[in-house]
Amino acid sequence: MTRTRCRTLCWASTWNTAEVDAGLEHLLLTENDADSVVLALDESAGPFRLTYRLHWDETWQIRDAELVVATAQATRSLSLHTEGDGQWLDPGGRVIAELQGCRDIDIWPTPFTNTFPVRRTPLAMGERRLFQMVWIRAPELTMQVKPQAYTRVSDRCYRYENLDGSGYSAELPVDEDGIVLDYPGLFRRLPRAAKPGGC
Repeated sequence: MTRTRCRTLCWASTWNTAEVDAGLEHLLLTENDADSVVLALDESAGPFRLTYRLHWDETWQIRDAELVVATAQATRSLSLHTEGDGQWLDPGGRVIAELQGCRDIDIWPTPFTNTFPVRRTPLAMGERRLFQMVWIRAPELTMQVKPQAYTRVSDRCYRYENLDGSGYSAELPVDEDGIVLDYPGLFRRLPRAAKPGGC
């Protein structure tokens, strides 16, 4: 895969069948950082805005994650740091014991964080690998450890499997940088926004 360029990426959300295309993500991507705004509609909590900033090293190992959710009722924030050894720290430097062993995060609702296992751990064609993920759900900003698997099914396509017992899986096409294009039933890349920026 190529080195990641400075880019602006947008996805429309398609997962809320009652309000198709009611959500949108606008992400600014540089070599080791992402700065994103997600506008979404939760069936229970109503509309919310999620902003997240991620920083990673040259191997696509996440180091820092900062998330803020704003709803009509409240504003919540979450800040995490890791040295990439499967140990996560809160802003006070305290170890978050329940996240032990996870090296990647998966944020809902965005397809961008599916990029990290693909870029951090390059797979041979047909290879399948298991991952323990910190799954962060907005608008609540709750955290759970979830097992997932990725299989490289073609040059630019990966099969994602949720191994929590739900049986859910999806084939994810990616672009030349390994970033998800369309996530069937959940997200659709807006192609005109996916052009290199002037960083």
